[in-house]
Amino acid sequence: MSEGRPRLNTEMVRLGGLIKQAEQALITAKTIALKQFDLTVPQYAALFVLGTTPEASAAQLARACLVTPQTMATVITNLEAKGLVDRSTSPMHRRLRETRLTDTAIPVLEGADRAAVQIEEALAVEFSPEELRSLQELLNRTITALHQLG
Repeated sequence: MSEGRPRLNTEMVRLGGLIKQAEQALITAKTIALKQFDLTVPQYAALFVLGTTPEASAAQLARACLVTPQTMATVITNLEAKGLVDRSTSPMHRRLRETRLTDTAIPVLEGADRAAVQIEEALAVEFSPEELRSLQELLNRTITALHQLG
């Protein structure tokens, strides 16, 4: 070991790693559940947001789904190819394109949402009501603390 490098404390709990592992496990479970609907997790997220915020722009969708604008452009292109979304020019601003669900998307979204909710419910039953409230509070505190650091 070189003299100038600090030593890592290997006994310290690496919260970032645990949070990432939990996130990846959740994404994996949802990916498996959404396959029957031929959707990826980002595609499901975009449809879900469009179900509550019709006529959203790609930028709005990217922010709401926590992905880059480039990723959202790909997601929208793929959803459009599947006939699940339509895009049109906004009547308010010619450079803005609005995205909306098609009639075909509604039953797909409803089924996919049921599958996603089942994953979250299966996770929630692993905790007592008190533990679940505590976990939610701790995760909210984590999010707040990390936003303050950034």
